[in-house]
Amino acid sequence: MKRCPECGRNYNDDSMSFCLDDGSELLFGPASLDEPATAILHSTAAPGEAPTRAQINTTIETAILPANTDDVVPKPRGLDKRLLAIPFLIAIIVLGGVFGYRYFKPESSGQINSIAVLPFQNKGGDADTDYLSDGLAESLIYRLSQLPNLKVSPVSSVIRYKGKDNELTQVAKELEVDAVMSGRLVQRGENLMISVELIDVRTKKLLWGDQYDRKMSDLLATQREIATTIAEKLQLKLAGNEKGITKKYTDSNEAYQLYLKGRYHYAKRTKDDIFKSIDYYQQAIKLDPNFARAYVGIAESYSTAPSYPYMSPAEAVPQARAAVEKALEIDPDLPDAHTVAGMIAATYDWDYPKAEREFKRSLELDPNLAVTHYRYAWVYLSPLGRHDEAIAEMKRAMELEPLAIMQGANYAAVLMYARRFDEALEQAKKTYALEPGHIGAQSWLCHTYAAKGMYAESLALSEKVSQPDYTFYAQMGYAYAKLGRRPEATEILNKYKENEKTKYVMNYWVGVTYAALGEKDAAFAEFEKAYRNHDWFLQRLKVDPFIDNLRDDPRYKNLLKRMNLPE
Repeated sequence: MKRCPECGRNYNDDSMSFCLDDGSELLFGPASLDEPATAILHSTAAPGEAPTRAQINTTIETAILPANTDDVVPKPRGLDKRLLAIPFLIAIIVLGGVFGYRYFKPESSGQINSIAVLPFQNKGGDADTDYLSDGLAESLIYRLSQLPNLKVSPVSSVIRYKGKDNELTQVAKELEVDAVMSGRLVQRGENLMISVELIDVRTKKLLWGDQYDRKMSDLLATQREIATTIAEKLQLKLAGNEKGITKKYTDSNEAYQLYLKGRYHYAKRTKDDIFKSIDYYQQAIKLDPNFARAYVGIAESYSTAPSYPYMSPAEAVPQARAAVEKALEIDPDLPDAHTVAGMIAATYDWDYPKAEREFKRSLELDPNLAVTHYRYAWVYLSPLGRHDEAIAEMKRAMELEPLAIMQGANYAAVLMYARRFDEALEQAKKTYALEPGHIGAQSWLCHTYAAKGMYAESLALSEKVSQPDYTFYAQMGYAYAKLGRRPEATEILNKYKENEKTKYVMNYWVGVTYAALGEKDAAFAEFEKAYRNHDWFLQRLKVDPFIDNLRDDPRYKNLLKRMNLPE
């Protein structure tokens, strides 16, 4: 028999977990106060918990021994017959413990500790509204992540299931979660229909399902309503800022939709999509100048662009810095804003004390933000040579986002810079296997091959995936040089020089190729250009194994000093 602790309704079906009236978790117990209860049910265990052996023992002793031991009449010495009962009492205690654990422990389906929100299926047939289905899932993930003691699979892990006919049990196994939320979205003009289901994959039971027929203008309120309902159904309590789950980042529904479009395009990472994301964020800000997360989006897009490179740091970084400062002015407690601020400080300003302050502040505000652990390791700890700390932070990031491709690729890079080449190559291969078409997975598999001295393997992959816009020239040039194929390496260098006439080139990688050819003067000349440009990868100078033959040159130490890097 199970009973709802809130409304008192009784259920004869012990397999049920939640009350049909109010959604409260059902507990084992007597159907009414008039029914007799066993000694175990009256133990001191908290409601819903299995009684401990000590509690069972105490209960049994209370039931067997006289209520007032002072009234016991002394008996002559000899064998105390009560001692004969000890073996039976022990048997009762053991059986009671087993019985209590089996029947009175919390059901596996009773407490949800982890959840995955899959991308919503866009059933409207209009590809232009994909941003709604993706954005709604992302927003729910962000809001549910504010709940304590709940592991929420991040966007980078669930996006791979978009558009697929997913078997929820397999999804849950891969993401290591207790429950999966899936949804469908249909837009017809200004009408929006959202249907949502939350499944406990351990029991394959529907925990909750609902349908929302709303206007597009109600999208914000509907999103908050769904997130709050899920939190209530999961019987979770908020900690710290109790308004986190329903916090409003904007009151403008149109601005919010533009923000979702920005996130949608940023996730694709192509040059066109990066600039589209910035445009959508800027449109959102025009409608709501206090939309802090839209400013963070602008800062993230601009600060990322030079690393591909789609823009030079001189063009992108001032705009990134201005946007993140505005975001923090509006909302000083926005953790991802502090993360982007830390990335800018470390990668472009080489202001490492400020970078560390920003990353630590972000982790104080949200210790479960994987991107903060990842970027803290990637752009701060690793370049400074604090390898053990960097690897620990990357491991934590991977625990939070095990399927994040770019993060996994850069984890391989952190291991490579720590000279743990075997582990780096293993991690790079693992990431590449997850998504062979991802540029980050391809790039760091090439680099880790080269770090291991497997130049032929690095070259074969880089030639296979190289594109006309000099993508993978860095990997190809270095491999050609190390394989003694000087004419091909020189050809790569000439292509760099030709491209430099019309677009931004990361001179750091040009310098690495010259270093591999043994041309030190040319290498340092390129590093000086990279220094003036504040190239993204120049801060790797201290730890990069590809330039080991330059470390005894005074120009190397001088460059480290100017970049605030310890020798």
